[in-house]
Amino acid sequence: MERHSKVFASLLLGISLAGAQVGAIAQEKKPDEPQKGQAQHEENIPPEKSSVTHHDITLNGRTIHYTATAGTLLIRNDDDKPYGSIFYIAYTEDGADAKTRPLTFLYNGGPGSASLWLHMGSFGPVRVETASPSSTGGAPYQIVPNQYSLLDRTDLVFIYAPLTGYSRAVGKATPKDFTGVDQDLKAFDKFIQRYITVNQRWNSPKVLFGESYGTTRSAGLSSVLQEHGVELNGIVLLSSILNYGELAPGMDTQYIVNLPTYAAIAWYHNKLQNKPSDLKAFLNDVRTFARGEYSEALAQGDQLPQSQVDAVAAKVAQYTGLSVQYVKEAKLRISPFRYRKELLRDEGDILGRYDARFEGTDVDNAGEYPGYDPSDTGISGAFVAAEHDYLSRELKYESTDEYRPSANSIGEWDWHHHGAGTGRSFGGQQAMPYVAGDLAEALRKNPKLKVLSANGYFDLATPFFATEYDLSHMMLTPELAKNVEFTYYPSGHMVYLNIEALKEFRKDLDGFYAGLTK
Repeated sequence: MERHSKVFASLLLGISLAGAQVGAIAQEKKPDEPQKGQAQHEENIPPEKSSVTHHDITLNGRTIHYTATAGTLLIRNDDDKPYGSIFYIAYTEDGADAKTRPLTFLYNGGPGSASLWLHMGSFGPVRVETASPSSTGGAPYQIVPNQYSLLDRTDLVFIYAPLTGYSRAVGKATPKDFTGVDQDLKAFDKFIQRYITVNQRWNSPKVLFGESYGTTRSAGLSSVLQEHGVELNGIVLLSSILNYGELAPGMDTQYIVNLPTYAAIAWYHNKLQNKPSDLKAFLNDVRTFARGEYSEALAQGDQLPQSQVDAVAAKVAQYTGLSVQYVKEAKLRISPFRYRKELLRDEGDILGRYDARFEGTDVDNAGEYPGYDPSDTGISGAFVAAEHDYLSRELKYESTDEYRPSANSIGEWDWHHHGAGTGRSFGGQQAMPYVAGDLAEALRKNPKLKVLSANGYFDLATPFFATEYDLSHMMLTPELAKNVEFTYYPSGHMVYLNIEALKEFRKDLDGFYAGLTK
């Protein structure tokens, strides 16, 4: 079924001597003899390389012959010196017309996460099977053809963020050149331009597909790429976070936007009295309460009359499955960490953060916060092992470097961001990134850009109500606002862990891609 071949391409970097001084210098040194310190510098710049294999997959009754390329590309700094070697895995249909064939760049978030989660779980040609929402356990793991792959719709390029996977700082660069909002945007901007140049894809329809912090990156890139002549056709935002300012201490926004997610989780775990049969209708009621009575009550702070405290606490308890007493003790403000510990305390279980369908046991039932995230530990081993196995067995990629599922220097992340928007405080230097403003600017300048916001109901890391708020406050005209579409799935942060949700997500993406070039 698979036809394998390996091709390694390399970029040779050298420094030549020129000008009137060549003759004088040549008397002391041979022309190709490195200057002091030069050889060591060049040794830190690896050549670009790639492993190319050929495969087939049948999707929707059509057999697709495709090429898989696992490799690295060098990106250059403002002085035109290589400063990053970026690892990627690309899947391209053989014989397709680049002018009509969409090209989708996919990446996970973190920041500082490798893209193995999207690569091995979502819309690539293979996926690893898990026992979600139960813990998957140990090997062997099953890596199967992915019948929900997007390869019949688009070519796919999975980008591994700097310092993750096999991506590395090179030359004189240090981790600080990549560990920041704008530093990260610069690296991805340069990689995408490099990829479409090397592969002659400037005239292909282009889509960004980011998950979690990857949505922060996509929103920022929409403006950065646009400034450099890369006009996008579409952006898929999976489990979004677009405004880190909402998480600042003293702000009530996070409690308001979390409430509908708590309600969805309580519904899933049967912790609601008189459980509604229609989840969507139920959540509409919770949204109305959250943005109205609940928001107004929190805004009064310590001035809220006791009678209103009692009334609001009763409704919060009704929607979240918590006790009225607990809600009052928490001053009506429930953090996600506390909710994960409290909802199933009577059963001795804790909930997952990324996906609250997952349950686990803690060291005891008396603590205030859960000791770990069962939605993380329940799948990590399967994804990491599957990525390693697939890279070596199927993609034939070899490296003496250590594969990094996450960056080692994420603690140094610089959260400052120079916003791209104009007016009303969208632009200028921001202490914490508000990238919905960048996305809004890109939409105004490119009114044909389409955005799909995909959300999991049971995601406590990036609650769907927060995404709705941010994307609905971009100050767009009514006509431009129609360019932003919302979809929802009975899953968590990684929507694709629920196979039924993955199936529905794929159907929604069919319609999205079909409308990109209209």
